[in-house]
Amino acid sequence: MNNYDKILNYAKENHGYITTKEAESLEVNSTFLSNLVTDNKLERVGVGIYKLPEYPIDHFYILSKSSKHMCYSHATALFLHNMSDRIPLVYDITVPYNYSGSLLNNEHVSLRYVKDDIFNLGMTDIKTMNDLPVKCYDVERTICDIIKDNKHMDKEIYTKALKWYAEKKDRDILKLVKYSQKMNIEQEVAEIMQVIL
Repeated sequence: MNNYDKILNYAKENHGYITTKEAESLEVNSTFLSNLVTDNKLERVGVGIYKLPEYPIDHFYILSKSSKHMCYSHATALFLHNMSDRIPLVYDITVPYNYSGSLLNNEHVSLRYVKDDIFNLGMTDIKTMNDLPVKCYDVERTICDIIKDNKHMDKEIYTKALKWYAEKKDRDILKLVKYSQKMNIEQEVAEIMQVIL
């Protein structure tokens, strides 16, 4: 199998996408990626991110590849968990306090900064609608985030998400309490849960 086939096969198996880093892991030089773009067999959709032309653009996935130190949160996480039907126009992304990457200059991103000790709290992998994996906070962490930042949340999205959580059969109240303690919002979460449950 030649280098071009290696790239195209990998992209097909990865729902249409390949990164420069992934090409390197196949021991393929990035020049081959550029040549495939010239031949219209690949499209460059971000820094070091390529996709096959017949596959849809996945902004969630493309953004997620721009930094290792990011996680979808708040209203964007609600959408990824099917807790909101509002497609994000601006992506809510949480990063550590010392973050200084390319997302700072992206007008389609709303950054939230947290201390390192809670950055990884509740972080999980979730699939986008195109079946591509991205980092996103789990349901309980997302509920804690929106309660903590409720003054900056769209009221309709916020209310619907809490109602959805109240009706969710597999909700994990113990996990919610544990997260709320670590995030110093135990009282706020307890008061809201008493109302909705």
